[in-house]
Amino acid sequence: MRYVDYDIIIVGGGIAGLTAALYASRQKMSTLIITKDVGGQMTLSSSIENYPGYKSISGYELASKILDQVQQYGVEILFDEVVKIDERDDQAFIIKTRGGYELSCEAVILAFGKTPREMNVPGEEKFKGRGVSYCAVCDAPLYRGKTVLVYGWGPQAFEAVNLLCEYDNKVYLVHRGKSRIDLGSLPAKCIERFEELPETIVKEVRGGDKLESVVLESLADRTIKELKVDGIFVELGYEMKTDWIKGFVELNENGEIIIDSYCATSRRGVFASGDVTNIAYKQAVISAAQGAIAALSAYNYIQEKRGGVKIKSDWREVLKE
Repeated sequence: MRYVDYDIIIVGGGIAGLTAALYASRQKMSTLIITKDVGGQMTLSSSIENYPGYKSISGYELASKILDQVQQYGVEILFDEVVKIDERDDQAFIIKTRGGYELSCEAVILAFGKTPREMNVPGEEKFKGRGVSYCAVCDAPLYRGKTVLVYGWGPQAFEAVNLLCEYDNKVYLVHRGKSRIDLGSLPAKCIERFEELPETIVKEVRGGDKLESVVLESLADRTIKELKVDGIFVELGYEMKTDWIKGFVELNENGEIIIDSYCATSRRGVFASGDVTNIAYKQAVISAAQGAIAALSAYNYIQEKRGGVKIKSDWREVLKE
């Protein structure tokens, strides 16, 4: 009889979470990723030149390649935000999401790194998943032939613009800065569908059952206008958010999750990997390696918990030091 929904639930869809999912699923563990986006901070980079196997690859492209590989192994992905984790008496865990899901598992891997920065405007919370997205590589196919808005600046915003243009969308780019877009840098098919709205901020998102428009304010003259759109892709960077997990696992003074060499946290059955941990170097290849370690440690923990062969591991002793 099955007492949990999944063997392993991974919180976060960056390179650490994706790699953990790949290794967990290859060990025949039923695996779910819960994340707001795919790729995480990696998508901020237009060119990664120190990832083994690639002379140069964009963060978006690398994330997409790993995502394809993960999905081949049947890993499920829930685009949502985890708000709480509880432990049951039978040593299973209950994962609660902002979208109202309650899911159970035998082991948890925390790999959420830094989370997408939100707009913090009226209507944003209501329309998450119904027009407000933080992941162009995840949701762009849902908006083919629509009118969309990208809110933000930098490589991740430009990647989102290019990707959305590929799906025949009318794309607005809204940002605080002066106009600096060189139309010649855009794909030819994108130029006729693209419009930049510089020195502008989003004040509100509106709609009925789904997002229908955004309210914009000009920073130049403080005029307000409402723009009809089908979706908004938020690309405002990332921030560390670990307050919600404080008290469940041990954090250091920087708010990072403390782990041992097996990626085990202070709570038995909970592992962590990537930039959310107290590792010294925040690099994509290191996060990927930690994701693999966390997945194998979670698998070993589950096997031992189920009464299989006892795994030789010193992670409980390490945490006592």
